[in-house]
Amino acid sequence: DAVELPIKFIPQYAGCYRCQIHLKSSCDVRVYEIGCVVNTDHAEAEFEFLTPAYQAVIQDIPISNVSCQGWELEAILEGEGFYGPPVINVGLGETALYPVMFKPIAEC
Repeated sequence: DAVELPIKFIPQYAGCYRCQIHLKSSCDVRVYEIGCVVNTDHAEAEFEFLTPAYQAVIQDIPISNVSCQGWELEAILEGEGFYGPPVINVGLGETALYPVMFKPIAEC
């Protein structure tokens, strides 16, 4: 048999939330640990790079980790003349800067 245990969770901020549920009866004790990771809404950003041909410009993009564990993120850049590290590590509670470089090979 299964018993449903509805839980309502309304977080105010992004982050990692943990709790314990203790269920007791006359012949049994059970403890359930629950962990929830709350992310912020999906965000989009737009960058405009202005630089003379053949001259590189770098823009650092901050990535904040408010989760319960460290992140190893894979980056895929698309577009001619754009470069950046293929992997970035962001520790628990840290903000790392991901450098995007644009180096045009012609005027465009």
